[in-house]
Amino acid sequence: MTAPGPDSGAFVVATAGHVDHGKSTLLRALTGTDPDRLAEERRRGLTLDLGFVWTTTPGGRRLAFVDVPGHHRYLATTFAGLATAPAVLLVVSADEGWRAQTGEHLAAVEAFGIRSGLLVITRADLADPAAALALAREHTAGTALADAPAVAVSARTGAGLDVLLHRLDALAAAHPAPDPEAPVRLWLDRAFTVAGAGTVVTGTLTAGTLAVDDTLELAPAGTPVAVRGLQSLGRDVERVSGPARVAVNLRRIAADEVRRGHALVTSGRWWRTTAVDVRLDPPSPVADPLSAGAPPAGPAARLPAEPLVHCGTAATGARLRPLGADSARLTLRAPLDLHVGDRLLVRDPGSRLLVGATVLDVAPPALRRRGAAAARARQLVAVTDPADPAIRLRATGRELRADLAAMGFATADPEARPEARSENLAAGPFVVDAAHAAWLRAALTAEVDRYAAAHPADPGLPHPRARQRLGLPEALPLAALTGDGLVTRQGRIYRAPDAEALPAPVAAALDRLLKALHAAPFRAPTRRELDALGLTAESLALLVRRRHLERVGPHHLAVGALARAEARLGTLPQPFTVGECARALDTSRRVAVPLLEALDAAGVTRRHSDGRRTLRPAGSRPLA
Repeated sequence: MTAPGPDSGAFVVATAGHVDHGKSTLLRALTGTDPDRLAEERRRGLTLDLGFVWTTTPGGRRLAFVDVPGHHRYLATTFAGLATAPAVLLVVSADEGWRAQTGEHLAAVEAFGIRSGLLVITRADLADPAAALALAREHTAGTALADAPAVAVSARTGAGLDVLLHRLDALAAAHPAPDPEAPVRLWLDRAFTVAGAGTVVTGTLTAGTLAVDDTLELAPAGTPVAVRGLQSLGRDVERVSGPARVAVNLRRIAADEVRRGHALVTSGRWWRTTAVDVRLDPPSPVADPLSAGAPPAGPAARLPAEPLVHCGTAATGARLRPLGADSARLTLRAPLDLHVGDRLLVRDPGSRLLVGATVLDVAPPALRRRGAAAARARQLVAVTDPADPAIRLRATGRELRADLAAMGFATADPEARPEARSENLAAGPFVVDAAHAAWLRAALTAEVDRYAAAHPADPGLPHPRARQRLGLPEALPLAALTGDGLVTRQGRIYRAPDAEALPAPVAAALDRLLKALHAAPFRAPTRRELDALGLTAESLALLVRRRHLERVGPHHLAVGALARAEARLGTLPQPFTVGECARALDTSRRVAVPLLEALDAAGVTRRHSDGRRTLRPAGSRPLA
């Protein structure tokens, strides 16, 4: 690879259509490059694998083409080429017209959710294209390509090619630009070794941005890999945004560890799963001729118990469990990195039945109880926007925002949609369902009331106890649930009036204690004296937290006791003994010893080896 150039990208278009209807010949005429790269393909005149070519439109737009096999035997390869393309050229030859394979490819286009494309009638020099076009319009009615612009061309004479290029230019211009900041998921269609460079993989980048020196994960193994170099359409680039065809030179991985169906993904931004709940599209008659005139049945009932599932360039076996008429759970043989809203193609390997599916949940709940499948089907019916986390939050109560983002929910960031803030509660790293948050607030209020009734001396519910009672994780801030009526103070939750006012008995006892300490500031009350005042360990802890008392070792003194002791000790000849300290403070050794230890710990005094202390000058004390 040479020195990288500027950013580069191209609008990507895949071909689709019956075998030998001129797809590869058309691309050869448009680009001047043969998409059939294998010697056997050229010898047999038959596309066996994916081909990649590109050109530039008269308007200067770069177009990349993915050529797919037309033969039914290579259907999995066809799906790998179609799945990641934003647009399609549906090819029908004028001399042969519509065929079963054309319908199968159209069904795949529908299943993968490709909404943009052109209808191309090839070999217009061999037959009048009008009849083939009319039949194609019949078959595409009701599909995303129903109103697709149509162009009749002849690759042999060149007729219609200029018109086709202009239509492709307009198609690309009208296509919504993907988000360059989106997480990367590059489904790989080739992996090989280049001498002097190492492992190179290729794929269609649908959204997001790749850059040299990026670190990604190779899914599904989760192996970290680094981007050593990038190419797009044969040019070295430093970075490229989708849509684009890209070749990625990887560090830290051997080519034999990578294959078609793997993906390069942004770490932590996709949900790696082996179970998904999906909504199935109605089976397409063009893909399943036997469905014509058959008794009505939902797609879940029509599919086999063990279908094949295609997503991106990946294909895996699965077990299908019908939930409702058009919903099912797929248990995948191999994990896929997915978002809600992703499109899957589910097919019966024993027939031409192809069914599209929309992913509604990438981490579905277990179905253990009788009637759980029917209940789950009713939940899924309510999903109108797969990217809205409302149904999931309603079922689970709360989710980590990072998990919601990895699952593909659009409201994972509460700043992304202002209306989401009124529906759900942002609580630290969590998003909490609005109804569940209301229940938690009510339950928390009830717990605080119960605790206050049982502990009148200190009516604040400790945070650890609140979390235990409500089953809340440490990372969820309890302050998010207090709202009106509850107040968080120093690791406890109080009813609002209790947060400011002391319980009457405690306030009265404190008043008596402070009067005694005013007369003798360093004569700390004994346990018996505290009991006589009615001050329990619980109430004393409350008074210390509220800054009404200061704890010195096991003793309780008026706030500011250490500062007052420092001032008095400053009048003594230095160094001084414990006894001299006790006399200066008019107290006993019982109080003087822990008080001096507290001053030592604060760096106010320095203890000598003979037990005497020296008051440190303020400027020489260690930083706290």
